[in-house]
Amino acid sequence: MSEFEQPARFEREATVEDVRQLMGASTPHFAPHIRNRIRTLIGGLADGHPARVEGEREIARLDRLAHGSERRGGLQEGERPMPSLRDEGQEPG
Repeated sequence: MSEFEQPARFEREATVEDVRQLMGASTPHFAPHIRNRIRTLIGGLADGHPARVEGEREIARLDRLAHGSERRGGLQEGERPMPSLRDEGQEPG
């Protein structure tokens, strides 16, 4: 459910349950979108706040899911590698 479907979420301090509701069943395709929602949700919370700690842990997991799950065959002539593949040492073509 988005913040637009639950506007009350921004009228109070975020909770761990709010973070978990956004986490849901995340897939590589939607991981960056969910990560951004969680980042927005926990943005104003103090360091060490339970919801912030849970959110930061989930953001790290979503980053790994999004970047570690990209699969692609070899590069075709004229193609450039995806950013996560360049991170593994491949240079753009």
